[in-house]
Amino acid sequence: MMRRSAVGVLAAVLIAAGLAGPAEAGSHKKKKPAPPAPNSIAWSQVSGPALGPAQSIGGYAAGCVTGAQALPGEGTGYQVIRMSRQRYYGHPELIDYLKGFGRKVAAAGLGTALIGDMGQARGGPMSFGHASHQIGLDADIWLRLDHPPMGRNAREGLTEIKYVDYGRVRVTEDWSERQAQLVRIAASDPRVTRIFVNPAIKLAMCRHSWPDRAFLRKLRPWHGHDGHMHIRLGCPAGSPQCEDQRDIPDGDGCGDEVESWLGSVYPVVEKHNGKPQPRYVNMPPACTAVLRAAGTRVAAIDDSHTEKALR
Repeated sequence: MMRRSAVGVLAAVLIAAGLAGPAEAGSHKKKKPAPPAPNSIAWSQVSGPALGPAQSIGGYAAGCVTGAQALPGEGTGYQVIRMSRQRYYGHPELIDYLKGFGRKVAAAGLGTALIGDMGQARGGPMSFGHASHQIGLDADIWLRLDHPPMGRNAREGLTEIKYVDYGRVRVTEDWSERQAQLVRIAASDPRVTRIFVNPAIKLAMCRHSWPDRAFLRKLRPWHGHDGHMHIRLGCPAGSPQCEDQRDIPDGDGCGDEVESWLGSVYPVVEKHNGKPQPRYVNMPPACTAVLRAAGTRVAAIDDSHTEKALR
């Protein structure tokens, strides 16, 4: 009886000291830390650009921008669509590029270009949609050229024309010389480092007879991008914290590179329907101050006069 009692006391001491077997020890494991709180909504709710010199900070899919500017809703050769999204901001270099692009489009007699999503007032992650477009150097330009100048309200409900036949993995009959020239003009500016297009569109551009094919190197095949092209500028001067992408491969990308994409081309369906999808993005430390900084509030513009004039 004495021996059994002594064994029981020893076991109790071991358990109390945390020296028991695996079953008991498991109860003392540290809990996994909770995932970080989403930060995309906060970036989409800022009232205007952060004051200070224009700087792109971080990478295209994890960064922010100070001193951003808003692209005017209308200009020579272009009009901004879906302005209610508040995604018509960018680094001044992007604003200058898009204005110049519009003038080139008008001079070529192509019609009026439709400028889609650019970036938010201070960049950062968006509440839905794009993973990139965060440092004020990205812009979507739609490929359709059939709309004359319209009021801003009328431009809210536009839909893309898809120029890719996914069954044949080729461009559709709607693709024309006008779309090809639009892409060429977009790529002609040396500030552009990449233009993401559907692989079928890249193939069509490769098969076109161009006197100078150097710009084709900038056209990068990517899924989706069948109704618009995604323009990306390189890091501008005065942005030491901007993270450029690595250089694209040599050559025009029209051989094995584009062919390697054609076996896996599929349509991309947006599932968000414009509804916020909170997510967390690991931002550069400098962006915390950008989000909290003093800024400029951009007033809403009454579009009723423009609408009446264009009816």
